Amino acid sequence: MRKVSLSLLLVMTLICPGLQAEPDDATRNLQAEIDALQQRLAESEAARSELLETAQATVDNGLGAQVQRLRQENQRLKLQLKAAQADGPQPLLSEKQLWFAIGGAIALLGMLFGALLRGGRKSQRQWFN
Repeated sequence: MRKVSLSLLLVMTLICPGLQAEPDDATRNLQAEIDALQQRLAESEAARSELLETAQATVDNGLGAQVQRLRQENQRLKLQLKAAQADGPQPLLSEKQLWFAIGGAIALLGMLFGALLRGGRKSQRQWFN
């Protein structure tokens, strides 16, 4: 059984290439049309990529001008801010100095109230003689 299968396979492989059909005019026309369409596809892809590059360059130029305009406006606003800060009144004390002064005033008021509430009498509760 195996010899028959192998011999049949051998005969078929020798005969099959000779049995191929000859390409007719319709097949040739289809192949020519496929080639033409592939060429048109390549041309349209090249045109598309060229148009895409042109559009990207146009957008980049437009954005570049807009970015430059925004930078100039930003610089102008920074200068206006500096001028407004320079014209404004300068604070007498900084924030740290203000809190230091408030703390000192509270300490002095506490000592004053303590001296007033204690009175002028001397008592045995003093720490030293």
